[in-house]
Amino acid sequence: MFLISNLLLGVAKILSIALNLYMWVIIARAILSWINPDPYNPIVRFLYNITEPVLHAVRSRIPASFGGIDFSPLIVLLAIVFLDNVVVSSLISMAHRMAG
Repeated sequence: MFLISNLLLGVAKILSIALNLYMWVIIARAILSWINPDPYNPIVRFLYNITEPVLHAVRSRIPASFGGIDFSPLIVLLAIVFLDNVVVSSLISMAHRMAG
């Protein structure tokens, strides 16, 4: 059980780091949308390529635009915080119960 507990802790930490990194990528994308950067810049293209599938999925399911403002990044950020608080915390809790 000790090995499975450590495996769950490792998965929880990696998932938490991945969710936090993606949260910052979404924030960077939202900030870039305010300043209208060069679309041929490799960094801008990377940010758009990594975030657009998720943002498009949210936009297609939920009308996330009110008054010309796109709220899909906010919805994705809320989903990331929810996943971090529920899934990661549950994995950590399960690992601690298995260990002790």
